[in-house]
Amino acid sequence: MKQYDRTLIKCASLVKTKNRNDLIYLKFPYDPSTITFVKSLPNRKYHPDKKAWTCIVSPEIIDNLTKNGFKISDDLIKRSIPKIDLIPIPINGLKMELYDYQKTGVYFIEAKNGRALIADEMGLGKTIQSIAWFLQHPEINPIVIICPASLKINWRNEIYKWTKIRNVTIIQGCDLINKLTPNTFHTLGNIIIINYDIVAKWASILTAIKPKLIIMDEVHFIKNNAAKRTKSIKKLAKISPYIIGISGTPILNRPIEIFNAANIINPDYFPNMWDYAKKFCNLKNNGFGWDMNGACNTQELNKLLLSTIMIRRLKKDVLKELPDKIFSFVPIEIDNRKEYEYALNNFLFYLAESKGKDAAIKASYAEIITKIEYLKQLAVKGKLNNIIDWVENFLESGEKLVLFLHHGFVMDFLYIHFSKIAVKLDGSMSIENKQKSVDSFQNNDNIKLFLSTKAGGVGLNLTAASNVAIMEFPWTPGELDQWIARCDRIGQKNAVNVTYLLAENTIENDIITLLDNKRKILDSVLDGIETQQENLLTELLKLYNK
Repeated sequence: MKQYDRTLIKCASLVKTKNRNDLIYLKFPYDPSTITFVKSLPNRKYHPDKKAWTCIVSPEIIDNLTKNGFKISDDLIKRSIPKIDLIPIPINGLKMELYDYQKTGVYFIEAKNGRALIADEMGLGKTIQSIAWFLQHPEINPIVIICPASLKINWRNEIYKWTKIRNVTIIQGCDLINKLTPNTFHTLGNIIIINYDIVAKWASILTAIKPKLIIMDEVHFIKNNAAKRTKSIKKLAKISPYIIGISGTPILNRPIEIFNAANIINPDYFPNMWDYAKKFCNLKNNGFGWDMNGACNTQELNKLLLSTIMIRRLKKDVLKELPDKIFSFVPIEIDNRKEYEYALNNFLFYLAESKGKDAAIKASYAEIITKIEYLKQLAVKGKLNNIIDWVENFLESGEKLVLFLHHGFVMDFLYIHFSKIAVKLDGSMSIENKQKSVDSFQNNDNIKLFLSTKAGGVGLNLTAASNVAIMEFPWTPGELDQWIARCDRIGQKNAVNVTYLLAENTIENDIITLLDNKRKILDSVLDGIETQQENLLTELLKLYNK
């Protein structure tokens, strides 16, 4: 058998390239075991003219080379401790000021040349960080934003809220596809918002317009390789120079769910699903095929993500910058628009027939309340399915949520859907059963959702959650504040995120606007005189009877 000189040194050094990433240059004497090891490295390549190998640079690879006897050059040793040079850039064009940690997020995207994963915890403003970045690069267009259907309007509203941009198109369904031609693609605008459910059907048009930037919100939606949406987005991403992924839950319990996003954002570091699954997914053959749904080496994966593509901040990390409560408005599309508009027109006709504002206000409150209540029920009925989607997306974060509502049919609908992970509280329950619901939510990690009617507005402590969502609205700002206070009590260690889930273009918009105005008045009165339901009804009637 031929003998090999094993005394020669195995060397690893840094090679600068013109491409996105530098490379590690590997030189070593011939040895079968070393070759087997080098072949296991991501994106390794043999160069026969130099009798040497190259592979990508990462702290993990440098560590493995060291363990396998390679002498590491000084410049590579420096790279083994990743440091991202976040050089501040001017952030112009925003209507409001960013928090410092949000500015850091913008700097991070810039440092990564527009290919990054923003993985901040829920409620820290991931959306605005991506908007702020592309606002600094007006040359980057068109832009395609892919998100869950329940978030499309919210994306448009956030762009309108923070910038002067108005050339935004929300893709609704597929009716428009056959009407578009290459000569009319420009009518879609510079920013196109589309949901994951229909992106495959729009794939050819999106490819034809050649987006410069793709933003994937809730990027774990492309975790399934067999899904048409995933295949379409992968093809689309190949022609886009800039990719931003957004997720508050980048790893969860299944590291495989983030592979596709990582691969799309930077394939040099995440080139092969098979190698990734062996390393981080506890790959096993279950008798029917290969199971990639496990998890292993998760801390190592977290370190790899942070050193390559990901920035992640928790609420506790930036708590000093945050107010006690963070309010946000999420517009929800209703799926019964015709039915709602018909009822609204009947209501407006009733007011007109009442011969003017004064007559309407003096009319029977019982009749008025009945008609307004019907509008409120139609609004909440129309948004129920999208509320389900929004809650499911939220719960992917692993955080708990308190959801306030009013009507019994809403409670029944939601509780049946989320029965395995939810508890409820309403006025029909005994004191003992109410306390059982509270205790279960506070102490059981498997209970993620607390559904409550007005009966849960007073005297409860729900500090296991720092997230409150309001999907039906009371008649007084004091009652609304009581709901929010269930999570904002002594023992709460996080800023409380309050989300208003508003049925878009319905009576709910008017009610919450009036509630907000009334709260501002109350805040300015030291005695805190409560706004009465009748006063709010009067204001609402004036609004509709102009």
